[in-house]
Amino acid sequence: MPELPTGSLPVRVDAPTEQRYAPSADLDLLGTRQILQVINEADRTVAEAVGAVLDPLAVVVEDAVAALQRGNRVHYVGAGTSGRLGVLDAAELPPTFNAPRSWFCAHIAGGPGALLAAVEDAEDDTAGGADEIARCARTGDVVVGIAASGRTPYVLGALRAAAELGCRTALIAANPHAAAAAWVDVFIGVDTGPEVITGSTRMKAATAQKLLLNAFSSAVMVRLGRVFSNFMIDMVPTNAKLRGRMLNILVEATGHSEDECHRTLDAAGGDLRAALVALLADREVAAARGALAGHGNRVRDAVAALTD
Repeated sequence: MPELPTGSLPVRVDAPTEQRYAPSADLDLLGTRQILQVINEADRTVAEAVGAVLDPLAVVVEDAVAALQRGNRVHYVGAGTSGRLGVLDAAELPPTFNAPRSWFCAHIAGGPGALLAAVEDAEDDTAGGADEIARCARTGDVVVGIAASGRTPYVLGALRAAAELGCRTALIAANPHAAAAAWVDVFIGVDTGPEVITGSTRMKAATAQKLLLNAFSSAVMVRLGRVFSNFMIDMVPTNAKLRGRMLNILVEATGHSEDECHRTLDAAGGDLRAALVALLADREVAAARGALAGHGNRVRDAVAALTD
């Protein structure tokens, strides 16, 4: 039996994720295909559980939009799998939406080394979470804690420090009855229930976190005008596939030929948003840029200004 890290005492967590999942009670007796079936059937319940917490999630989206518009930031704070999912979501926003890297800041217990390997006792470091936020956040930021149990000390320490700084606070947990619900500004308690492998929150709880973070950050980008229709219009064309996607978006969104879209994109210096406005409004790229500058960089408003 592995020894407990020095100074650690056992903590029995009272959360749905620590309860036993009856359909998997004989998991170790099943064949491979049957094991996968049990896991898949459990996974199907996660999207429905996420759907039940869209109202509080919408509140956090609006908080984040307002914060970013006034020059503040959004912070993710988590430990273990929760922390890694926060880092993943934040890392994907600059290439997908050309979001400034300063907009979303992810903090993981144990620091960058915890991305690849467990860092012993890091999640129990209440002071570490508080210090991290005290260093990096400021009044008006939005701090989103991610903790399957809803009680991770590193995360709660960060959230308390954030509240003291005057930040808006939110907690995403797979425990609808987490005590912290009483003192964060917004609580998102998604009821994913017991895990197929008892206590393994890298399963349903983590899937719910991934869905929530994807929906949250994507909705924030849509509300900030970085999506037109259902197209990414601010992505960074860092490879051939993405450059091809930009061309496909112009063809799909405008109905113009591929050659014409290619010429306009070249004239815009690879600026997809400017090329899109120019093609939709049938105007030169310079006029498109001027309309975007005068209308909050929003495609629909710029096109309307050029065509009314």
